Amino acid sequence: MSDFLDEVEACVPALRRYARALTRNADLADDLVQDCLERAISRRRLFRPTGPVRAWLFTILLNLHRNGLRARHRHGEMLSLDAIAEPATAASQPGHIALAELARAIETLPLEQKEALLLIALEGLSYGEAAAIIGVPLGTLMSRLGRARAALRLLTGTPAEPHLRTVK
Repeated sequence: MSDFLDEVEACVPALRRYARALTRNADLADDLVQDCLERAISRRRLFRPTGPVRAWLFTILLNLHRNGLRARHRHGEMLSLDAIAEPATAASQPGHIALAELARAIETLPLEQKEALLLIALEGLSYGEAAAIIGVPLGTLMSRLGRARAALRLLTGTPAEPHLRTVK
């Protein structure tokens, strides 16, 4: 038993070189060698001293590598996290994108429309309160607000809200 383990240990550097040449990846090669050694030691009773331990170990390693290739072919190849490039900018949630688009669209509105829209939509004021703050009649405020909403729908590509009441 001790002689067997000594022979196996002596083969480790050669197994690692061969595994690295096969996989072209140090981590995969180390995993392959570890699997090979685990299999050889756990199945040492199957080894027949008709040939050197080294050849038997290389056969195990090569068979494990081929099995891994077949499995990756069936299941798709795993990508290393190191192989994936970092995105240039952090991915934003759809809500953040929509909000940024809406903010840009609001900035393009004429000042009087933007003031009316922000007082109503952002500050939550009533139409009467907003009209008093801006210093315009209620009808003028509602007209500005309607034009601002229509412009935002066009700028953001949002369809108009359906009316709650149907006209007959």
